[in-house]
Amino acid sequence: MATPQAPRHTTGTAPQLKRGLQARHLTMISLGGSIGTGLFLASGASIHDAGPGGALVAYLAISIMVYFLMTSLGEMATFMPVAGSFSTYATKFVDPSLGFALGWNYWYNWAITIAVEISAGALIMKFWFPSVPSLVWSALFLLLMFALNYMSVKAYGEAEYWFALIKVVTVIVFIVLGLLMIFGIMGGEAVGFKNFTVGDAPFNGGFMAILGIFMVAGFSFQGTELVGIAAGESENPRQNVPKAIRQIFWRILLFYILAILVIGLLIPYTTENLVNGNIEDVAMSPFTLVFQKAGLAFAASAMNAVILTSVLSAGNSGMYASTRMLFELAKDGKAPKWFMKLNRGGVPINALLVTTVIGMAAFLASLFGDGTVYIWLLNASGMSGFIAWLGIAVSHYRFRKAYQLQGRNLSALPYRAKWFPFGPIFAFIVCCIVIIGQNYTAFTGSEIDWNGILVSYIGLPLFLLTWLIYKWVKKTKVVRLEDCEFREWNND
Repeated sequence: MATPQAPRHTTGTAPQLKRGLQARHLTMISLGGSIGTGLFLASGASIHDAGPGGALVAYLAISIMVYFLMTSLGEMATFMPVAGSFSTYATKFVDPSLGFALGWNYWYNWAITIAVEISAGALIMKFWFPSVPSLVWSALFLLLMFALNYMSVKAYGEAEYWFALIKVVTVIVFIVLGLLMIFGIMGGEAVGFKNFTVGDAPFNGGFMAILGIFMVAGFSFQGTELVGIAAGESENPRQNVPKAIRQIFWRILLFYILAILVIGLLIPYTTENLVNGNIEDVAMSPFTLVFQKAGLAFAASAMNAVILTSVLSAGNSGMYASTRMLFELAKDGKAPKWFMKLNRGGVPINALLVTTVIGMAAFLASLFGDGTVYIWLLNASGMSGFIAWLGIAVSHYRFRKAYQLQGRNLSALPYRAKWFPFGPIFAFIVCCIVIIGQNYTAFTGSEIDWNGILVSYIGLPLFLLTWLIYKWVKKTKVVRLEDCEFREWNND
C-alpha cells in the first residue's frame, strides 16, 4: 500500500514540480549544504584568530542555532512541502510583504553564490593549470551546473548525492587519521592536548575574537536550509524531511566540532599557515596540513579535488534553490508568471535561464582579479543567508502560535520541533547578534571603514527596502493568527 503523501499547494491549473527526490537525495542535500569551503578552508583562520577553544565555542553556538532553525523549518516543511519554503511560510503566517522580500532576498543570495562558486572553481583550477584563463573554467563550470539543473530534479539530486558523498568520506578519513595521530597510534609523538596550552590557548583574543568567528561559522552552515526547498520535490516529504532534519545535529557535531577539535589538537593555533588558508592556496588548508603531517604526499592535490567538488556542489545547489524560489514567487503572484514555465523534465526553464545569466557575473573575475571579486561576492551574499534564517525563525514562531490558537492538535503535525518557543526565539536572537556584529571592526578603528560597512551590510538595506516598497504598493498587513490558513494543506 502506497504511503500517503503531503498535499500540494495548488493555484488553479498552475504547473506543478515533479517529486523526483528520494530519501537518500534529501539526506545528502542537507548534509552537503553544511560541508564546504567554510570547513575545509575558513576553519583554519578561525582557530588562528580565536584559538582552538574559541573556535569551538563559536562553531558550537552557531551549530545549536542552526539545529533549532532546521527543526523549525522541518516542522513547517513536512506540513507544507513547497519549493517556496520560508517565503511562502512568511506570506501565510507573517505578512505577504515579508514573504516577497524573503523570496527575492533568497534568490539574490543563491544567484550571487553561483557566481562566487564559479569564481572559486576557476581559482582552484589554477593549481593544476595556472596558464589557462579563468574565463574558460568559469564558462565550463557554469555550463555544467546549467546542464545538471536543466535535465530534471533527479539529475540535480543525483549530482548532489555524489558531491556530498565525496565530502563526507574526506571528513571521516580526516577525523579518523587525526585521532590516530593525536593518540600516537600511527607512530610518532602522542600530541594529546599539548597544543591547547600553547600561548593563550585554548582561547585567544577573548570574547570579541569569538564574536568575529560567528560570521565565518554562520556562513559555513548556510545551505542547510536547502532541505526546506527540496521538500517541495521530495517523493515523500512527511517521512523523508523529518529523517533528514533529525540527523542534522549529529552531522554538525561529527563533521564540524570533531574536525575543528582535531585541527586544534594537531596544529598550534599560532601556526601562520592556518591564517593563510584561502581559495587561492589550497596547500594551506588545515586539512592539507594535517594530511601532510600524516605523511600523505599527495594531500594538496587530493584536497584540491575535494574542495573543487565542494564549490561545484554549492554552485549546483545555488542554481537549484534560486530557480525554485523564482518559480514559487511566480506562483504566488510575486514574480512574472513567465517564470512558471516548465520544460519536459519538470524544471522551471525560464527561471533557470535568468538565474544562469546572473551567474555569469563570475566572469568579472577575469577582468578585475580573481581574489578581489571572489571576496566581494562572498561578503555581499553573506548577510542574505542570515536574513533568510531570521525569516524561518519568525515564520515558525507564528506558525505554531496560529496552529495552537485555532485549536489544532499538535499531535497531528507530521514532525514537531522540540523546545518551542525557545528554539525559534534563540535562533532569532543569535541571528540578530551576528547580523549587527558581523563587521563591528569597521566602527572601532581610528577612522570608520565605510567601504567595509558597505560591503558587509549592503544586503540589509536592500532587504528592508524591498520589504517596505512592496508593503506600501500592495498595502499588505500582518496576518492575524486567527486568520492564518491551514485547511488547504491539511488532509481533511
